[in-house]
Amino acid sequence: MTERTGGTRKSVIAASALTEPTASLAGYTIGVTSDRRRDELAGLLEHRGARVVIAPALRIVPIADDAELRAATRHCLATPPDIVLVNTGIGMRGWMEAAEGWGLAEALRGVLSGAYLVARGPKARAAVRSAGLQDQWSPEGEGYEEVVDHLTARGLAGLTVATQLHGESQPEYTEALQAAGARVIEVPVYRWAPPIDPAPLHRLVDLIAGRLVDAVTFTSAPAVAALLRAAGPSTEPLLEALRHHVLAACVGPVTAAPLRRHDVPVVAPARARLGALVRTIVDELPKRAMSLEVAGHTLTLRGHAAIVDGNLKPLAPAPMAVLRALAAAPGRVLSRAALLRTLPRGADEHAVEMAVARLRAGLGAPGVIQTVVKRGYRLPT
Repeated sequence: MTERTGGTRKSVIAASALTEPTASLAGYTIGVTSDRRRDELAGLLEHRGARVVIAPALRIVPIADDAELRAATRHCLATPPDIVLVNTGIGMRGWMEAAEGWGLAEALRGVLSGAYLVARGPKARAAVRSAGLQDQWSPEGEGYEEVVDHLTARGLAGLTVATQLHGESQPEYTEALQAAGARVIEVPVYRWAPPIDPAPLHRLVDLIAGRLVDAVTFTSAPAVAALLRAAGPSTEPLLEALRHHVLAACVGPVTAAPLRRHDVPVVAPARARLGALVRTIVDELPKRAMSLEVAGHTLTLRGHAAIVDGNLKPLAPAPMAVLRALAAAPGRVLSRAALLRTLPRGADEHAVEMAVARLRAGLGAPGVIQTVVKRGYRLPT
């Protein structure tokens, strides 16, 4: 069962033994930055027990004034390209649909059938074949660098390359093709635009910087750039959280490249598929969980929950913050003042006592949180 709270979709799982695959992400909060297919991705994560925060970084907008696309199409018809690079499935389909509307689909199909067709990934390949065409080559890693290297090795001097743009121009790759002697026709099929409501994205920035999400998913490189732009003055705290505390999960190497340039470690599946992305998260997040034996109980800390002897115990942010501090130093007594520093600004020592009381009630395991009179609290070893 799920419930939606603002921009957050919560998976509601009873405090029971985590033996089912559907509970593999229970206790974790995961941000989703994609717009297209966001509900599909969120559903896959929720099915495994995650709490999901949906915050589209961008939206895909078909070109309202298709003059540029029509001009690029006529350029291709007048000067048939020797090589055509299809970057995305949605872009290829949009191009053919637009050509159909202008009565140019058959002429365009004829021109493309005579070109060396490069499909940058399985979705692009599927769109090429659904148009009745046959691609000649596709990079293993779906990276632009692979494409440039492959085409350069084939020889580009004097050839015309048409490249269907992936939302926006990528001058570094266009310039690399031109430097190898190619004439480049850029074919703009759609563009990226900011989300209509930017509030969820700004909230996600705050959640990442505050380490209140455990992972963030990205399905396009422009979404990464949009998140960093939205961070503004909080960019460095956001990057620090992604480097050390919040898992960055990307659908493929092209999407991951902007984060890697900022020294952010990234996980990505071998195949660029949403299901594979979710399986990668399922494999990775539990490895990062802290587990310890306390007062005869097995205690594992997840993002917003503890697992006590295999039973999920969701916790509010303040009790969870106290538990993390105590778990980081098992057996050591932490004073109220030390624990106060883990709580939001403005809290006092009474707030620490309340957080400890709520923590004990939430864990339901006597003896796990021990009071040391006049000194503070600890997890006994």
